[in-house]
Amino acid sequence: MTSVLIADDHALQRFGFRMLLESQGDMAVAGEAGGGAEAVRLVAELRPDVVLMDVRMPGLDGIEATRRITAAGGRTRVLILTTFDLDEYAFAGLRAGASGFLVKDALPDELLAGIRAVASGEAVVAPALTRRLIERYAHLLPARSEPAGPDPRLAVLTDREREVLRAVALGWTNGEIADRMHLAESTVKTHIGRILGKTGARDRVQAVIFAYDTRLVRPN
Repeated sequence: MTSVLIADDHALQRFGFRMLLESQGDMAVAGEAGGGAEAVRLVAELRPDVVLMDVRMPGLDGIEATRRITAAGGRTRVLILTTFDLDEYAFAGLRAGASGFLVKDALPDELLAGIRAVASGEAVVAPALTRRLIERYAHLLPARSEPAGPDPRLAVLTDREREVLRAVALGWTNGEIADRMHLAESTVKTHIGRILGKTGARDRVQAVIFAYDTRLVRPN
């Protein structure tokens, strides 16, 4: 059973989400929050598997709430919801530690699939979309001078793991990585698991952000 906290300042929107989630045999609504501060408090109290997090809320917004929730180090994952397909909000949410983003007018099946994916540790952003999103907003990464050599944070990875991470950041699927590197897909999954463990990335999206942060991959 996946427990979900709904964070949205519109009561009617929360009601709609609740009705949808309660129609599923494998989901339960842990609670509702009308603002970011309340969401942070309820996550600490209820420890839900997933938070459906609206971005625009009075007081503490969804981005800062996401940052505080993920910084606490708990198991709760955040799925950002935006009213419009505004990539800057999606980017900010992912940088804050969210495991994915969807627009509020997504089809019910898409929302449910997104919740299940996030709960299982996956990222709710297709690889190609991840690449476009990060490349488009890579200029928001902290500016710094060109390093004299590779970023020291990459030293924890083997050469093969760096290759796989670079491929992930370029938008390749596991199958494409396996084909192009002549590996078994299970081996690719093992490499990605090790990359996540060594870099501290929560999921594939965070690994892509790490790749751009360390300049392993650069925007075109």
